[in-house]
Amino acid sequence: MSTTATDDRPATEGEQVDPPSSASATACIDGNEAAAKVAYALSEVVAIYPITPASAMGELADAWSAGGVRNLWGAIPEVVELQSEAGAAGTLHGALQTGALGTTFTASQGLLLMLPNMYKIAGELTPAVIHVAARAIATHALSIFGDHSDVMAARSTGFAMLCASSVQEAHDFAAVSHAATLRARVPFLHFFDGFRTSHEVNRIDLLGDDDLRALVSEDDIDAHKLRRLRPTAPVVRGTAQNPDVFFQAREAANSFHDAVPGIVADVFAELETRTGRRYGLVDYEGAADAERVIVMMGSGSGAVGETVAKLVGDGEKVGLVTIRLFRPFPVDALLDSLPASVRSIAVLDRCKEPGSVGEPLFQDVVTALAESDRSGVRIIAGRYGLGSKEFTPAMAKAVFDELTVESPKRRFTVGIIDDVTGLSLDVDDSFQVQQPGRSAVFYALGSDGTVGANKASVKIIGHEPDLHAQGYFVYDSKKSGSMTVSHLRFGPEPIRSTYLVQQADLVACHQFGLLDRFDVLSDIRRGGTFLLNAPYAADELWEHLPVAIRRHIHELELRVFTIDATRIARELKMPGRINTIMQPCFFALADVMELDRAVGAIKRSIDAAYGRRGRLIVERNEAAVDRAIAELTEVTVPAPAPSGTDLAETLDVLDAARENAAADFIDRVTMTMIANQGDLLPVSAMPIDGTFPTGTTRFEKRMLAIDIPVWEPDLCIDCGKCAVVCPHATIRMKAYEPAALDGAPAGFLTKTFRSRELDGHQLTIQVAPDDCTGCGICVDVCPAKDKTQVKRKAINMRPAPEHRAAERERWDFFVSIPEVDRASITHDSVKNSQLLQPLFEFSGACSGCGETPYLKLLTQLFGDRLVVANATGCSSIYGGNLPTTPWAKDASGLGPAWANSLFEDNAEFGYGMRLGIEHHQREARRLVEELAGEIGDDLAEALLADPTPTEHAVVEQRTRVAVLRERLGGLPA
Repeated sequence: MSTTATDDRPATEGEQVDPPSSASATACIDGNEAAAKVAYALSEVVAIYPITPASAMGELADAWSAGGVRNLWGAIPEVVELQSEAGAAGTLHGALQTGALGTTFTASQGLLLMLPNMYKIAGELTPAVIHVAARAIATHALSIFGDHSDVMAARSTGFAMLCASSVQEAHDFAAVSHAATLRARVPFLHFFDGFRTSHEVNRIDLLGDDDLRALVSEDDIDAHKLRRLRPTAPVVRGTAQNPDVFFQAREAANSFHDAVPGIVADVFAELETRTGRRYGLVDYEGAADAERVIVMMGSGSGAVGETVAKLVGDGEKVGLVTIRLFRPFPVDALLDSLPASVRSIAVLDRCKEPGSVGEPLFQDVVTALAESDRSGVRIIAGRYGLGSKEFTPAMAKAVFDELTVESPKRRFTVGIIDDVTGLSLDVDDSFQVQQPGRSAVFYALGSDGTVGANKASVKIIGHEPDLHAQGYFVYDSKKSGSMTVSHLRFGPEPIRSTYLVQQADLVACHQFGLLDRFDVLSDIRRGGTFLLNAPYAADELWEHLPVAIRRHIHELELRVFTIDATRIARELKMPGRINTIMQPCFFALADVMELDRAVGAIKRSIDAAYGRRGRLIVERNEAAVDRAIAELTEVTVPAPAPSGTDLAETLDVLDAARENAAADFIDRVTMTMIANQGDLLPVSAMPIDGTFPTGTTRFEKRMLAIDIPVWEPDLCIDCGKCAVVCPHATIRMKAYEPAALDGAPAGFLTKTFRSRELDGHQLTIQVAPDDCTGCGICVDVCPAKDKTQVKRKAINMRPAPEHRAAERERWDFFVSIPEVDRASITHDSVKNSQLLQPLFEFSGACSGCGETPYLKLLTQLFGDRLVVANATGCSSIYGGNLPTTPWAKDASGLGPAWANSLFEDNAEFGYGMRLGIEHHQREARRLVEELAGEIGDDLAEALLADPTPTEHAVVEQRTRVAVLRERLGGLPA
């Protein structure tokens, strides 16, 4: 695995993709790959369409097929990408009807688009497996993160549903699903938690080809192929039926569904015989005489299982029931798993069904007990973990505690603060489960290679025969340049924790700018180690640390180490790629294995990843490893200041932004999310319909750039190219009267503006230093060059630490200069267009994005009258992803109105918007015509004139509308 992969794709340039295993072995892989290995080996046709977080499964299958990797029977599966998930499901359905072994991978709305075909596939008793990285369904907002909303929408399709709770189970249950579907003729939906399991890297035992052959019956495959549609044995399938027979025919397959639990149990038993790994349809762990039990399925069972072990050790009578097979629901297995002593049960669902009497798993458990002789057991129901909300042992304990209350909440939530309907449980966060081994947390940016390096580190550790390792990665749904947090656990025992590291032995911050924005030391243990990539020498670092960081270091007695990885990467001609430098620093400090052995493993992974790109690339990366070890330095922590003496306060950009935030909502909610504290927000803080204010990216101040552009007016030719290409609107042009410079800070740059329309005006081109991403496109396009210094242009990249303070002061004054009168200039040239205020600014798009300059220009030309129908994708993430949006408004409160529906309905969504707007326009004209005599014929005629919509005409029409409002206000009601 490459040390530079940063997302859920299976490979990047130079990265190796391991084929499915042909023999039993161990591997450190994530849940997506664990499932895909089996699915590919047992399929002939794979119909795919990408959707986060399931994309990697299809992409891995595609890469293996393109690379000629063969399946279990020596054939290369046909992997085809369709135009949508609906297309993939239709293709799968067709392939199955012709006797192929088929599969697909999906999540969320993608699964919902497959539902019509799923009903058909199940109704026709066709063996198939759909693998799902379970994810939230878009409701009041899009969420790419995990819960069970999607799979619950599929529970009535007739598919059997098998739920994996870990990376190992995702691998094993994929095989069980493919084997059982062929025996049962009932198609299977195999699912696991999106991001939590799909992206968790853990050490697992792989199934070899012999294991798969033992599970999958050749007779079952032959029977499936004999049922295929073929002209040599023609049949008709998929008929239309009338009321006389449809009902009866719908009931005819009951016995096949009834047989599924027994078949799955048989395959589980065969798997245990081969591997020693035991699974039941329902599994119980805990006290034999438990009185309080939690019932759930999915990755949350890891946290509850750890909680049960601790509480049972403390003498409490508690237990956990984990549901493996959800459809057909295994009633008998559930009842058999419950100890006779159980008096109360809490059923936890990872989804929400508004208006129902209880979520799906709860309803099934209630029904199962009601129809048994166990009906006296008290059952309560809770929701947890929606949208990948963290679920910890402390939360599990809160549920067990609720079961001890005489009158517990019959319906509850856990993990949030519900101050609206009062459903949430109080959680004592001091409750933690002590774990063997060690842990580390890494704060970084999505484009710096840290996630890929940590995945490689997990593999290096996990390949050691006496060590286990787990990696879990918290991604922002924004693109590169947003923060990622990597959570690593490692030690001699298998790791089942399914929640974030809470007391890390080591915390590493790979981007110095994150210190001002986030409390990166909130989850480090006392006496732990803090590793920092910083642009300062070790003997200078302390004075540059924010006061909160220094206070943490003193209070927790931390050891601090630093390295200037950014400088080393630049010197080695690998600018921005700090991962190869920070990775050996981790091994030097983590005390997980001998450093020489770790360095050797890192260099082998470098050779495997980059060998095809030439020896020079390999040598640069290997040099980075050596320099990292040599230049890693411990910081001498000065003694704490005497009591009563405050440490010198450093600049806190977020606090400054908070002071400037006029809106109460932004101050209370948006700023809290920007500070990475959104988990603390109660229900009452959230909009009830998913509506949020615009223009909030200006409060983020991400400070991503290593170098920022600095304007040199003596060379500038006023062309505006630097501003028009800027992907993030961080370079602005303003032309203004000289009097506007009153109060300008010393050194504020200006020049005479060459323009016939704005004679006598001054010009300033200014960068927003805390919002710039440092992509350098502005410098690339600048045509003005110094004839004596070839590399000097009218705008040049300079080190951000040396220029940020001065440019920040200049930017603050720059934004106070009045905007140009839009009607005073034409809008048909690059130069003039860039004098107009952009209403799309500081987006979370990737540095150097090629899309956003066009959106910015669109808002400069038409933003004050723009309505946007947005398709889900990059544009919905950099444009509408919380906590902030770049869509903004001008001083008059005018700006783009933006909405997103789904991925596949964008044209129809926008068409509906257009129809609605045109209706309102027609109604307005009709009412003006009817009221012409009362509002004034001259005003009515002018309002209805419908002139060409030039800037002048728009301004004049708005003036007339204001007059209309006044006159309407004076009319009798």
